[in-house]
Formats: sequence, structure tokens, C-alpha cells
Amino acid sequence: MRSAILALSLTDFRSYERAALTPAGRSVYLHGPNGAGKTNLLEAISLFSPGRGLRGSALSELGRRMPGEAVGRAWAVSALVQGDDGETRVGAGVETPGAARRQVRIEGENVPPGRLADLVRPIWLTPAQDRLFLDGAAERRRFFDRLVFAAEPEHAAHAGAYERSLRERMRLLTAPEGGGAPADPAWLSALEARMAESGALMADARARTLRALQAEIDGRGERPFPQASLALTGEWEKLAGEGADFADLEARLARALAAARARDAAAGRGLTGPHRGDLAVVHRQKDRPAAECSTGEQKALILNLVLAQAARLSRAISAPNPILLLDEVAAHLDPVRRAALFDEIEALSLQAFLTGTDEALFETLKGRALGVLVEGGALTVTDPG
Repeated sequence: MRSAILALSLTDFRSYERAALTPAGRSVYLHGPNGAGKTNLLEAISLFSPGRGLRGSALSELGRRMPGEAVGRAWAVSALVQGDDGETRVGAGVETPGAARRQVRIEGENVPPGRLADLVRPIWLTPAQDRLFLDGAAERRRFFDRLVFAAEPEHAAHAGAYERSLRERMRLLTAPEGGGAPADPAWLSALEARMAESGALMADARARTLRALQAEIDGRGERPFPQASLALTGEWEKLAGEGADFADLEARLARALAAARARDAAAGRGLTGPHRGDLAVVHRQKDRPAAECSTGEQKALILNLVLAQAARLSRAISAPNPILLLDEVAAHLDPVRRAALFDEIEALSLQAFLTGTDEALFETLKGRALGVLVEGGALTVTDPG
């Protein structure tokens, strides 16, 4: 299912009082000096998905803030999205400064954020992910879960339910009045049953996505981007990947959580469950873990994962294909890989938004995408595509 942004508008969002962009379904490269607001435009698009967007910021940080203002203003982003069924207006924002909940609208009607997945599914890469293989497992889980969300939007709801139950379970286990012992075994059992169900669903979805990504990478053969061998190292994802029956996986997780109560109470954190999993990536040609590769090789490995998922989803009939948000990616690629990236985006018929400080980075995109200079709070078209 073809999906693309036809028009984008921002009101009091980050550095923009008002801004409008009309890609008309084309890919866009944004160029301009550091701090001009290029990433802010990508962040606005990323908010058309569950979660906090590509920066992970609180809603109060997204509103435009003038000197002396302690809280950001009410803000809004909206887009006209083209799909197989025609054009649809979507929007997100807050109506009052400091609001704790984002409002999402489709054709003016308030809807849960998950409904946006029927129309648009952003996938992004940012400079913060350059250290993906060097930082802790939590960052890799978040990165991989974004790839899972793009294929299975319900994964976001399962992950949210699991995290809420995990926090409540730890609150009970570590309550001072409990002295480290479960204060309410019945309530703990109910929480653990919820965690087991949502956790098993999470592990299943991750294992399913990993298999599909590995098959996509294997089928794409030799390319300018290095091939990767992938593995999920978490206990529960391994069991799911080995074909464990869902009911058995759920029951085993519930038993493990119950058995770990005293240990988790003593540690002050949950020590078993899908929140402990990790993603392992090996550069296949060099037979070397990604963490031991060069920065450029790591960036290319991450990008190949994103492109593999994008290629897989571009063939989906009943779901929108992804929109790629690539922040400062081109600057980290050599000219051959940069040209290959642009060619692949075009070959997959995907819409992408790319940023870079130097317009020359996008030389081979000129005439094939909309070029926009971002400077001084203004957007100026430099290449009509």
C-alpha cells in the first residue's frame, strides 16, 4: 500500500512559529547550518506514530519557547497523507502548554495514536543511534522495537502494557512496608499474568521480525551495504525463535516471574523478562561483531537493517509502506554507499526525508527529490525535483 506525505505544517513547534512544506509525495533533502531546525521537521513527522518520536522528548519540550518562558507553548503538527484510498488529514499536538497527553486527530476526529499506523509508519535513523552497538542493551531494544512497530503496530500496545505492569510489580516488591517480601501475593500474581501475556506477545513479535529481516538481508545478496547476521540474545526471544508454543511461553514466563520475586526485590529491578533482551549484529563479511567495526561500518550495518525492513514492508498489500526519516545519515557514508542509498530509496518507491549541512551531499539526488534550504526559521526550495 503506497503511503506518502503530500503536505506538512507546523505551528509553534520547536524552533518554528509557523512552517509549511509541500513534498507532494516526493522525497525531500533538507540542507542548512547546524541548529537551523532540520531535525525538528523530521521529529514532527515522527510524531505520527506511537511513542515520543525520534528524540524521545516530553511533550512540554516540543512547544516553541521564547526567552523567559518556562514552559513550551501549545503546538500542532499536521499532514496531508496520500494512501490507496485517497487523501487524509492527520494531526498531533497539545492544546494547552504543559499538557501531559498528546492529542491525535484523523480528519478532525480525536483518535488513539495507534490509529495513525493505518495511514503512515515512519522509521528513522538519527546521529544518536551512531553508538547503538557501543551503548547498553536498552538502546538496541528500542531501536529494534521501532522496526517491529513498523510491521506490527500492536507491538507498541503490548510493550506499553508490559512496562506498566513491570513498574507496578516492582513498586509492590520494593514497598518499605513489605520488607522485601510480597505484600499482596494475589495482586502480584495478577500483575505477573499480565506481564506474561504481553511479554510473550513481545517476544513472539521480535522473533518473527528478526526472522523476516534476516531472510530479507540474505536474499538481497552482495550490495554496497555490509550484510549482517542477526540474533536476539534474550531468553524469551530465543524460546520464541525456537518455535516455543505461545501458551507454553506465557506459562513459563509467569512461573519465572513468580520464582524471581525475592531476587527482584533484593535487586530493586526485574531480572527476567523481555525487557532484558538484546540484539546482536555481526558483520558477516568480516565475521566481526558490530561493536568492533569502524564507525562507518556500524552506520552502514544499521542502515542496512532499516533498508531491509523498508524493502520488506514496501511489498505489503494491506499496510502502508514506511516513510524514512534519515537525519545526518549521508554525511557518514562514502560516495558509493551514498549513491546506493538514494538509488534504493527510489527503487523501493519510498518517500524519504534526509538532512545534511552540506547541499553537496545530495548531488546525486538533484532533480530526483525536493531540495529545501532550512535557515533562519524559513524553508526555501532550492531544487524543485
